[in-house]
Amino acid sequence: MALLRKKKQKLSLGFIAFLQAFGLLIYCTLVANLIWNGQRWFPRISNFTGPLLFLTLFSTSALICGLIVGSYPFLLFWEKKKTKEAIKLVIYTASWAIFFVAGILYFLFSSH
Repeated sequence: MALLRKKKQKLSLGFIAFLQAFGLLIYCTLVANLIWNGQRWFPRISNFTGPLLFLTLFSTSALICGLIVGSYPFLLFWEKKKTKEAIKLVIYTASWAIFFVAGILYFLFSSH
């Protein structure tokens, strides 16, 4: 465990932000795949259960995304009292996420 802490301390905020944004991208890819292929994988739902399932997935997804992006900045802020580093990490993660969105948009528009 001590070795893991030492390795974690050696990572730069920019790289941690990249990992968080990349984890967010992977998670969103999995959820998008679930939504895209949902009609093939699950039976047709024609009652109240469909919207309920979607809203539950949406809410749970927001929670998971918040944990991916916010847990380490919260740890920096609350436990280690490193407010500036926590804010920088959130900004860096948002920057990487914007970069990934721009890359996806570029890929989308360049393929047509």
